[in-house]
Amino acid sequence: MPAAAAGSTVYPVLFAISLAHLLNDMIQSVVPAIYPMLKENYALTFGQIGLITLVYQMTSSIFQPFVGLYADRHPRPYSLAFGMCLTLSGLLTLAVSWNYGLILIAVGIIGCGSSIFHPESSRVAQMASGGRKSLAQSIFQVGGNGGSAIGPLLAAIIVIPHGQGAVGWFAVAAFVAFAVLAGVGRWYSRTLMQRRCEGFENVAAAAPFPASVVRRAMTILVVMIFSKYFFISSMTSYFTFFLIDKFGVSVQQSQICLFAFLAALAAGTLAGGFLGDRYGRKYVILFSIFGAAPFALALPYLNFGWTVAFSVVIGLVIASAFSAILVYATDLKPDKVGMVSGVFFGLMFGLGGIASAFFGWLADHTSVEFIFHVSTLLPLLGIIAIWLPDTRKAS
Repeated sequence: MPAAAAGSTVYPVLFAISLAHLLNDMIQSVVPAIYPMLKENYALTFGQIGLITLVYQMTSSIFQPFVGLYADRHPRPYSLAFGMCLTLSGLLTLAVSWNYGLILIAVGIIGCGSSIFHPESSRVAQMASGGRKSLAQSIFQVGGNGGSAIGPLLAAIIVIPHGQGAVGWFAVAAFVAFAVLAGVGRWYSRTLMQRRCEGFENVAAAAPFPASVVRRAMTILVVMIFSKYFFISSMTSYFTFFLIDKFGVSVQQSQICLFAFLAALAAGTLAGGFLGDRYGRKYVILFSIFGAAPFALALPYLNFGWTVAFSVVIGLVIASAFSAILVYATDLKPDKVGMVSGVFFGLMFGLGGIASAFFGWLADHTSVEFIFHVSTLLPLLGIIAIWLPDTRKAS
């Protein structure tokens, strides 16, 4: 891979980590995609389904800030490939699990691999961005969203017809991702050495706002993450059950509809990168979350065709929020890119896991349709992005 030139965007590196992100998240998205099969095979309640997601999301969230903080101080270029080895181990464990306890252990191992992968990959994306940070983060993020979209579709084609053991077939993707990340690690190592020689590593970036303004902005960003990922979690974990219960579609049909929503998330992510660099990340955050609210509020009241169509629109609109939020947060603390990335990826996974467990408990006590009446209110919280300071003016 080419070396990083000052002010230039290193697209081969960005596309490489985007591909690795696609493969990583494709593997991880197999877990929620096979929830209906696991529920039937092991006679699980919705609460137990939610606990599976909680274990995965918590293991992938708790460690991420610490991994990011350590990476800021002691970068480890080949930790990306090591994280993929953990993901591979968890994947194979899931394929041979024969009881609920082993399933929880397997998804916990997969989560640990994810906690290593995301903070370091975000550091690589910013190093390769050439100053176009929103675009770089979106290229990286679109790979993850694309993988999350493809995973349920492949699960419907491969795992559902052939059973739980077919999860092991995804090991091929893990090996490919390992090879790609080993190459990225070599570029990362060369770039770090080059920066040490040029004296950039010891130069601390200044924060653009006073500490009180940064704290207020970070609090607003956390609320944005909460509103987005509580809503997204209700969609990714229970949209298939919602379609099956309300419209009587098959498991395969419901997974294709979930794929349409997740594919829309992938498509919308890249657009957010261009818009964030051009018009400002504050406005992308406001539009992407609050702008999805009208479509989300209508979702529980529509027929089948309009439900799927509105879910696609919601995915397109809300998709750009995370890349904009993450880059905005690193603009607020430019000397702690790894730690901030770890915190926000950790919040994304952790809040998603808590939401899945909460909505699973709520569905057991009410109905799947009821949780969609509740969760579709969440994008309304996006209105508070109005109070974010504009980082473009500060710079």
